[in-house]
Amino acid sequence: MIELFNYSLSYPTLALLFLVAFFIGMAKTGVHGISMFSVPLLALIFGGKMSSGIMLPMLIMADLFAVYYYHRHANWTYLIKLFPSAAAGVLFGTWVGNLIDDQAFRLIMSIIIFGSLAIMIWMEKLKKESIPNYLWFALLMGFLGGVTTMIGNLAGSVMALYLLSMRLPKNEYIGTAAWFFLAINVFKVPFHLLSWHSITLDSFSLNLICLPFIGLGAWAGIYIVKQIPERHYRWLVISMTAVAAAMLTI
Repeated sequence: MIELFNYSLSYPTLALLFLVAFFIGMAKTGVHGISMFSVPLLALIFGGKMSSGIMLPMLIMADLFAVYYYHRHANWTYLIKLFPSAAAGVLFGTWVGNLIDDQAFRLIMSIIIFGSLAIMIWMEKLKKESIPNYLWFALLMGFLGGVTTMIGNLAGSVMALYLLSMRLPKNEYIGTAAWFFLAINVFKVPFHLLSWHSITLDSFSLNLICLPFIGLGAWAGIYIVKQIPERHYRWLVISMTAVAAAMLTI
């Protein structure tokens, strides 16, 4: 065992934490879906609600890498539609999070992922070109994104559903998602600090030692995405989401 900032961690657990950081970096720079491995792994180590507070600063660090590299590709037309309802979703998620325990957290996580996954696969099988670009759809996805990002940092699948349905090109998809999550994750910080008390000086210190692994993962994600043809990228996102969803049931 090793004592780090009032956490007692075994060496395998510490290695797992660094692996989670690496996955988060990869996910934010384009290998979307792989970060969902991080959710059950961190929940296993720290518990559902506390793990969401430990993960949040790591997500923001990775968001900064993604925004730095992909900022030119963001589609602000979609972002402007998403932000207001996403903020409302964060507020709702904060309230819900105060009412449920870790087991309920995990159940909600699995339902969210499987539901989003089913819809994405259904869209692909029917070869739907897009969901009509209605404002109500953007508001709904923004709200669900806000709720799910607050309850377990699981908005990736919801945003994948929305952005994939809009048929954004690969880099535009990544750039738009990067700006969305940076803004929403920063917005969430006060609620984790003041309402859930899930971010502390000790947890943030733990985040800082993960930063090199986040950076390495971000670099790996950029490299991998460059190798993937545009036509295969959509199925990468869907397949990674499927594997991660299955992990939550183990």
